[in-house]
Amino acid sequence: MKTRQVSVLFPFFHRKRKEEHIFAPMGGEVTPIEDVPDPIFSKKMIGDGVAIRPLEGRAVSPFDGEVIQVFPTKHAIGLRGESGLEILIHIGLETASLEGKGFETIVQAGDTVKKGDPLIRFNLEFIKANAADTITAIIITNGELVKSLEKSTGVEAVAGQTEIMRACL
Repeated sequence: MKTRQVSVLFPFFHRKRKEEHIFAPMGGEVTPIEDVPDPIFSKKMIGDGVAIRPLEGRAVSPFDGEVIQVFPTKHAIGLRGESGLEILIHIGLETASLEGKGFETIVQAGDTVKKGDPLIRFNLEFIKANAADTITAIIITNGELVKSLEKSTGVEAVAGQTEIMRACL
C-alpha cells in the first residue's frame, strides 16, 4: 500500500524518459547542419539537426510515426514520431523552385509510417543539374521539447539503419 501511495503522490518517479531515435532517411555522408550552404539551415533558424549528402534518390521514414505534412512541391516532408518529436526532411537547396519536377511522393499527410517505409522518390541527377545543391537537411522543428540531442556526423549512413540523432524529451 505504501508503494501505491508513493506512486500516487510522486508519479514522476515512474515516468520513463522519452527518447526518439532518428535514423537516416537516405544513404550518404552525414554532415553537421552548420555546414549546409544556406543560412536558414546552418544558423538553425528552423531548428537543430544534421544533413546528408544523398547517394540515391529515395527518402525513407527515420522512425515510427505519422506524416504531418507533404509540401505541394514534393521536396520536403514533415513527420511526427511516437514521442511527439517533429522533424522536417528537406531534400536539396532551392528545390521548391522545381515545382515538384523530379520528385514523387509515396505518402500523404495523415499516413502512419514505420522506420524504413518509403516516403519520397527523387531524381538525384535532375536535382544536381537544376537546384543549388542536393544536400538534405533533417531538422527537429519542435526543439523546445528536446532536453538533449546527440548527433552522429562524419559517418556514411545507410537509409533506415544508421542512427543519426537521438533526442531526449
